[in-house]
Amino acid sequence: MKASKVLYKPFGMALGAAGGALAGAVFRKVWKVIGHDDEAPGATDQERGWREIVLAAALQGAIFAAVKAAVDRGGATTVKRLTGSWPA
Repeated sequence: MKASKVLYKPFGMALGAAGGALAGAVFRKVWKVIGHDDEAPGATDQERGWREIVLAAALQGAIFAAVKAAVDRGGATTVKRLTGSWPA
């Protein structure tokens, strides 16, 4: 196993946790603006319609995926700079 991959494992896990927290915070802020509510609806929220629930879920998924990609790419780039090889 390459040294860069071994170095990246714990680094990647820590980045993943931080990225998840960041994505959650970004989603909450975005939802406050577009949803005009403090909390996004849950799938079983009887007071909300299908459109709002599905929109919230799609938006949350898109934000989480974008933040995860950015964090993963940034972490891999950092490991490449430190070790000289890509953590594949």
